Amino acid sequence: MQEMEKPLLLEGHPGVGKTLVAATLAKHLNTDLIRLQCYEGLDVNTTIYEWNYQKQLLHIKLFEKGDHKGLGEKIFGMDYLLKRPLLKSITSKKSVVLLIDEIDRADEEFEAYLLELLSDYQISIPELGTINANSKPIVILTSNRTRELSDALRRRCLYNWVGFPSKTVELDILNKFIPNINETLASEVVTFIHNLRKSSLHKPPGIAESLDWAKTLLLLNAKNITDEIVKNSIGSVLKHQDDVDFVKSKSVQEFLFPLNE
Repeated sequence: MQEMEKPLLLEGHPGVGKTLVAATLAKHLNTDLIRLQCYEGLDVNTTIYEWNYQKQLLHIKLFEKGDHKGLGEKIFGMDYLLKRPLLKSITSKKSVVLLIDEIDRADEEFEAYLLELLSDYQISIPELGTINANSKPIVILTSNRTRELSDALRRRCLYNWVGFPSKTVELDILNKFIPNINETLASEVVTFIHNLRKSSLHKPPGIAESLDWAKTLLLLNAKNITDEIVKNSIGSVLKHQDDVDFVKSKSVQEFLFPLNE
């Protein structure tokens, strides 16, 4: 990705660790992580730059009685810009990791803003012209596929689908983040979650929910998963009432030892 100087687009279900990839990469490279959380209605002022109007007005007042020659050039300079995540990422002195998180939540107009940055690592500002990157950022975009992204954006990116981890990998994650969990309970949590993901749920639980549930079970001093434990703690895993009702209507054994396995 760095060698090819192309952004990386990560798609997958919520909670599979896409955002964590960017944070881990920044830590590994010992550089800053600049995150832009996307939502509907993002615009230039929020994502790229905004003029520091108060500073501009103060400058104008200071020169009201003096020579106004070249005043416009002075107050429309880099010193009067409030840098937002995208501009900040390309004007940084060293290469940073730029995370554009949940790009699918933003609208298509915002995608158009991004194309110049993703293609040429530059941003055009009407009053200043084109600003090229001091050091090209490492760009990671994530998407939960709540809408289809444009072909223009996809063409500019490398692509990878991030699925849920295997049982072995998820068990390793559980043991890494919760080292005091006993082997039986950890195995049952991972098995239960994996079989739960195969059900028709409104929102399948991610890795974060696995960790939350395991921590909850430890707080409840649970040694293994029982029907009573599930009824008292399933809110750590599922966040939709229909999903909760579905799981409570089943027995633990149906998720720990399903007949189709």
